[in-house]
Amino acid sequence: MTRRTILVNASYAPSLVNFRGPLIAAMIAQGHVVHASAPGLTGEAAERVAALGAVPHDVPLTRSGLNPLTDLGYFRAIRQLIRGNRIDLVLGYTIKPCIWGSLAARAERVESAALITGLGFAFIPGAGLVRRLVSQASRRLYRLATAGNRVVIFQNPDDQADFVAARALADPAKARLVDGSGVDMTHYTVAPLPPEPRFLMISRLLGNKGVREYGEAAALLLGEGCNASFALAGFFDEGQDSILPEELRRWQAAGLDYLGALDDVRPALAEASVYVLPSYREGTPRTVLEAMAMGRAVITTDAPGCRETVLPGRTGLLVQVKDVAATAQAMRQLAGDAQARRAMGAAGLAFCRGKYAVDKVNQAMLAHLGLN
Repeated sequence: MTRRTILVNASYAPSLVNFRGPLIAAMIAQGHVVHASAPGLTGEAAERVAALGAVPHDVPLTRSGLNPLTDLGYFRAIRQLIRGNRIDLVLGYTIKPCIWGSLAARAERVESAALITGLGFAFIPGAGLVRRLVSQASRRLYRLATAGNRVVIFQNPDDQADFVAARALADPAKARLVDGSGVDMTHYTVAPLPPEPRFLMISRLLGNKGVREYGEAAALLLGEGCNASFALAGFFDEGQDSILPEELRRWQAAGLDYLGALDDVRPALAEASVYVLPSYREGTPRTVLEAMAMGRAVITTDAPGCRETVLPGRTGLLVQVKDVAATAQAMRQLAGDAQARRAMGAAGLAFCRGKYAVDKVNQAMLAHLGLN
């Protein structure tokens, strides 16, 4: 096996350890040198990346901005990193690192790969001129970027099919499939279920994550006098799809417990009995895997990326996208059935262990990247 010098590009610094830490560690264990970049990768975030054995780099990037000049600045910064550190393989995940990192690699004539962790806003149907323009531009840029990729790795078959159908991948033979990002079953361990029903959602506060559906369903059930409690964790994100502070205040007034942004989600999951994610679309929702690894039943949507993580009626329940009433009914059902919560949690743990254990997923990733 040839020793490689790899650059992993992210758009959010904490995700390098929280989501890609085991993959980076696996690359280093194979004898490869790993560099990692993200905006704001300084201080504690940089120290955590360095503790993995990787070299951290802070780069300029606005995750959700539409200014092409700032994106070109990021493109130039990645080119400099490639050139200055003799990088020979670039791996990006999330839209801008996938696009601009791949284009930078192509400009420097080095190998690249893209990990499509979800198609996101640009592939979710919606009205409005801005959304249509963003969607069209994203697909064209993806097609240009993936033309230079060695492989394009997807986390669910719906994303792969829709990406190809949208002509965002010039050569469909480059497509590969893995079971999400995986979850560390030794880090997320089973916790005893609380006696009373408690529902939890963890997400950036964005509309397409289903935060409104969860907030409205929780407010509805609390208004009915439901004997359950409802918690929401996550931070306000930038962009047109952001939840407004006044929306959150209204749900809190109804009784929703807002936990804010959490550095460690395990205590919140331990206090919950059911995890809820009414997302419109995901790659593979990491928080669902974490919840299953801790023995929690799951309610999520019958949507790309989400539907693969639940065995309906066995490990949890599926509801339709953008359906407050269906989300409320699913929570109402599990609030009143402690036995179902226990059985689904146990079945979800077994399902997660068999399909989503991080070591299994990372072995597939390394094989697709030619690194093992």
